[in-house]
Amino acid sequence: MDLVSVIIPYYRKRNFVKETLTSVVNQDYDNLEVLIIYDDINLNDFEFLQKITKSDSRIKIIKNDAKLGAGFSRNIGIDKSNGKYIAFLDADDIWSLDKLKSQISFMKQNNHKISHTSYYIIDDKKKIIGQRRARDLLSINDIIKSCDIGLSTVVLEKNIIVRNKIKFPNLKTKEDFVFWLMLLKKDYKFYAYDKYLTNWSDVKNSLSSSTVQKLNDGFKVYNQYMDFNIFKSLYYLLCLSFNYLKKK
Repeated sequence: MDLVSVIIPYYRKRNFVKETLTSVVNQDYDNLEVLIIYDDINLNDFEFLQKITKSDSRIKIIKNDAKLGAGFSRNIGIDKSNGKYIAFLDADDIWSLDKLKSQISFMKQNNHKISHTSYYIIDDKKKIIGQRRARDLLSINDIIKSCDIGLSTVVLEKNIIVRNKIKFPNLKTKEDFVFWLMLLKKDYKFYAYDKYLTNWSDVKNSLSSSTVQKLNDGFKVYNQYMDFNIFKSLYYLLCLSFNYLKKK
């Protein structure tokens, strides 16, 4: 059973993180390490995290010296990880208990380097308010107008990140979108494991709910990271926004 490194950036998710961690440490797949990247200069939650994780030696808390954001925190987690596989998880999302075991089995059986799964969208009352079905994404054209990858569903082999020196960019949102695009640029493919194994939290006060921030970062994805001109960037941003609204 290969080691899986679960990388969780943490910034003021006290009301959610205990359930998130419970869904990780109780996985059917137990050969894992959990790297919590504490990304807050305020240490109010640091002792809380130490308290709720002290009973499981597989969990390690890494404290950033300054606030770096979720993307850069994931980069630190990747650098500090020891697993063959990397699994990303946000501190307010929840996994089904068979998530890692069944997804990695799917990857090994099919010789896949990267996979993602279907997922449910839940509100702050844990009510299911939507769902996203995973599909195979084999080229940039498959996601350039609509990023249909749930970050907390992704498992990939660490060596493809290290070998290609791929990092999460300095964006407040859409940093995962850039990361996926960079992998697709290197001809890696995202294979769909069509099982609903993650609950993704749509919390109203979360950074990901800021429309202005999303639009600003979405433009940067195309103009700065994909090197599209202004008009092409605006066109794809319009497509991205339209497809997002269509899924609501």
